[in-house]
Amino acid sequence: MITLKEVKNKKELKAFVTFPFQLYKNSKYWVPPIISDEVATLSADKNPAFLHADAHFFLAYKDNNVVGRVAAIVNWTEINEQNVKKMRFGWFDTIDNLEVSKTLLDKVAEIGKSHQLEFVEGPVGFSNLDKNGALTYGFDHIGTMATWYNHPYYITHFEQLGYLPEKEYIESKFLFKNIPVERFTRVNEIITKRFKLRPSKFTKTKEIVPHIDSMFDLFNKSYSKLSTFVPVSDAQRDYFKQKFINFINPEYIKFVFDENDNMVAFSIVLPSFSEALQEVNGKLFPFGFLKLLKAKKNSKTVLFYLIGVEPHYQNKGVTAIIFKEFYETLKKNRIETCIRLPELANNLASQQIWKDFDCEIIKRRKTFKKEL
Repeated sequence: MITLKEVKNKKELKAFVTFPFQLYKNSKYWVPPIISDEVATLSADKNPAFLHADAHFFLAYKDNNVVGRVAAIVNWTEINEQNVKKMRFGWFDTIDNLEVSKTLLDKVAEIGKSHQLEFVEGPVGFSNLDKNGALTYGFDHIGTMATWYNHPYYITHFEQLGYLPEKEYIESKFLFKNIPVERFTRVNEIITKRFKLRPSKFTKTKEIVPHIDSMFDLFNKSYSKLSTFVPVSDAQRDYFKQKFINFINPEYIKFVFDENDNMVAFSIVLPSFSEALQEVNGKLFPFGFLKLLKAKKNSKTVLFYLIGVEPHYQNKGVTAIIFKEFYETLKKNRIETCIRLPELANNLASQQIWKDFDCEIIKRRKTFKKEL
């Protein structure tokens, strides 16, 4: 018999966060989160997403052992301001038992119905900057700190419970040696002169901080047309600054400004912490932070996390400026492999940007939807 229990205290929240450590303990590809960071993400007194969202966390038990978990999320900005009557679920993990999955997802649906919502979709987080999508292809590739990993049977469970694929995301990689440097170097020279643009060059974190708010403004503007978009609030900006600042190499943030010092494009690349996070196994102390610091400085793989362009400058070659700057930085740091983190499979404009990079799709992931 499966029983369900809502998380009500810190001890239970830690059990919620650490369940995947048990579920994936023999996986070569699962990348564990930092336990303290994950607890903070799911704590109403730490994460400002809770200012605009309600979340309930449930653990499923069988024979007094945890066998599954799920977060049921109601994003009121999405519902009231965008009129998208969506019940969200995320942080979904389960043993290979359909009854467990059904018990967890039925609870999510029950909450959605109580708020007169129209459908359930997941796995997704609170907003666009959270992880989303269940892995459907590429199970034999190591995960990243920015994505969820899952066993293949999750997809079978969704399908057997009547959930249908909703959005598809792709992840791809390309080798540094295959970057078409001549093409975007030429375009860079033309675009910078035509539009009087200039790139940034940072070596210290404190140099980036004054521009972060402008970057989030541009993020909201450049991503607003995507079907998945939920704006990032001011409080969330401050939260993400603190959350990611220690993981970012300042050389891997690029901004482009116009002649009036207005930001017109940005991109964030992260060093890969995957292997280091596996070694750390969720704990920063006593030596975990040193392993992460080493990866930050020495990783030969980088993750292209975000790229955004002011709508007026889209399709005008501005990304060539960013790519030229990154090429020089990545060459200096002897980067070998570049990973493009999840982007919507139907975002053809974004894919067009990368068409000459000889990219190989290594993973696919989907969200799943069910009418209420």
